[in-house]
Amino acid sequence: MDLANGQVGSEQLQAQAHIWNHIFNSINSMCLKCAIQLGIPDTIHRHGQPMALDTLVSTLQIHPSRTHSVHGLMRILLPPDGRNAYVLNHLLELLVKDNPSNVARFALATLDPIFVKLWHCVSTWFHNSVDGTPFEMVQGMSFWRYVGQEPRLNRLFNDGMASDARLVASMVVNEHKGVLEGITSLVDVGGGTGTMAKAIARAFPHMECTIYDLPHVVANLEVSENMRCVMGTSLKPYHLQWILHDWSDEERVKTLKRCKETISKGKGKSKNMIKTPLFFDVLMMTLASGRERNETEWAKLFVTAGFGDYQDHPCTWLAIYC
Repeated sequence: MDLANGQVGSEQLQAQAHIWNHIFNSINSMCLKCAIQLGIPDTIHRHGQPMALDTLVSTLQIHPSRTHSVHGLMRILLPPDGRNAYVLNHLLELLVKDNPSNVARFALATLDPIFVKLWHCVSTWFHNSVDGTPFEMVQGMSFWRYVGQEPRLNRLFNDGMASDARLVASMVVNEHKGVLEGITSLVDVGGGTGTMAKAIARAFPHMECTIYDLPHVVANLEVSENMRCVMGTSLKPYHLQWILHDWSDEERVKTLKRCKETISKGKGKSKNMIKTPLFFDVLMMTLASGRERNETEWAKLFVTAGFGDYQDHPCTWLAIYC
């Protein structure tokens, strides 16, 4: 753009549209949340055939005067088919309650007002020299302590993490079972309500599986014979799904060293999957003290912690430490 005379070229208009998409990205998230709360994915799924807009509005018991608004919401989420009716695609199928890999709870947890309002304070946090995360700056305590004191958020967070774990667990036990062959005991650190550990325990009945997490998380969990729950505040090995990215390098090395000590005693990606870690990186900055790492950075942490070797299995988000 020629700022002097206000001339705007096509490239500048494209750049403006790109910036607008960034500005309005939150609308995508909130439309998704609205659809989950209205029960739209489940309603279309139960209908069992292409669902017309008027039928969708009627089934959801929404006033007819809101029909055009529902149409606008659906244009963001799910384009109609050739008959101007709605059929779930493979993306929104992940929001159906009966789907074992349902991620609706994870979406609701992430989009909870407690978390959303943090983003209005991140710029202030960058200018704040006091230690701590944006969450700590706003709430006056760590995320983990806050969740432990707030039953509603604790339940929502654990349900959300469990929904993600079901998808990963299915991949591990069905497509990458060989990764865990030969292992006799496993500790799911920060395992929440034990979704991952329970799936592994069912697939490997001779493996002793332990769920290790905070007392308010694992209290009263029902487990099978080859499982047990351990309450604690310090983290020990072995399986660390969505855990290590929560912490700083120092905390990661400390935990990995514990993994090493215990083990010694016991002896082509899609565009979306490339972009997702970038979002998680900033999310970890906001909620905890960690960030995402590339393989070179992970290797450095493993070596610093005393591991001689490791095997990376990115399809299952597992790493075998040796």
